[in-house]
Amino acid sequence: MAMVSRQAPLCGLATHCFWLLGFVLLMEASARPANHSSTRERAANREEKELLPPDHLNGVKLEMDGHLNKDFHQEVFLGKDVGGFDEDSEPRRSRRKLMVIFSKVDVNTDRRISAKEMQRWIMEKTAEHFQEAVKENKMHFRAVDPDGDGHVSWDEYKVKFLTSKGHNEKEVADAIRNHEELKVDEETQEVLENLKDRWYQADNPPADLLLTEDEFLSFLHPEHSRGMLKFMVKEIVRDLDQDGDKQLSLPEFISLPVGTVENQQGQDMDDSWVRDRKKEFEELIDSNHDGIVTMEELENYMDPMNEYSALNEAKQMIAIADENQNQHLEPEEILKYSEFFTGSKLVDYARNVHEEF
Repeated sequence: MAMVSRQAPLCGLATHCFWLLGFVLLMEASARPANHSSTRERAANREEKELLPPDHLNGVKLEMDGHLNKDFHQEVFLGKDVGGFDEDSEPRRSRRKLMVIFSKVDVNTDRRISAKEMQRWIMEKTAEHFQEAVKENKMHFRAVDPDGDGHVSWDEYKVKFLTSKGHNEKEVADAIRNHEELKVDEETQEVLENLKDRWYQADNPPADLLLTEDEFLSFLHPEHSRGMLKFMVKEIVRDLDQDGDKQLSLPEFISLPVGTVENQQGQDMDDSWVRDRKKEFEELIDSNHDGIVTMEELENYMDPMNEYSALNEAKQMIAIADENQNQHLEPEEILKYSEFFTGSKLVDYARNVHEEF
């Protein structure tokens, strides 16, 4: 009984201390202002990303800056399911998924994929990317067309864009309405000028600086418009053309991007850059093999709906994995070279191929 009576006050004191500590922590937390800056920054970055034409276009051979699209083969093989093959996913499920795709490409069910079958599949998957872009564009267009009149003026777009960069929407709108000079930094001003050039190009005649939903799609995704694709090609040629003849030689196309090689890893990356671009130039872009790429050749190469280019791509994709040199792609080959087609390396391909079928 004496022991119980000595412990009771200690228990009461401990409880009181814990309660007091909890109260102090609660008061301290409530006194601190909530930090919503990161949330606001993420929202602003997302909004800016939705308003800007993307640097990367799914199913298009070159990026906006003229770099090769490293994910192109996976994009035209997997379509909207690109990214569906994860290194961490269950290998058996991934193999089965790849074999399901193989059987869909293999239209005549002879357990071999021909260049024609691959060409048809590439066109089909490219169309999926087109449909995804159209769907996303509807959402983005609504964001810049709040009054829902079906047209967006350059000034309306500029207000939304600058707001996404952190400017006050009302102040920007008032300044534009009153024809006052906008206070923006040099980098933002340069981006605005480039965007306005694109806006003019996307504005179908008669030019009124008002974009419809279809024109806004061309503004964000130049691959959806022949005129905007030409504009994109001109921009790339302008950036790479060193002698001003409005066409590209091999040395111009493979010239290294700005920057110096500082170590062996950088040297290896540069060697890879030159090797990949030289192969692309000689085998796919320079269609008449005269050592010069014209704007027309580059446009045909970049047009995602060009059937001739799709056939060339199909042949190249098959050649990568065609170990028995029969100009066809077989189950064992596609599993062995799964990393090329899906971005994920699937192990034990030979042992499992018949089982997956």
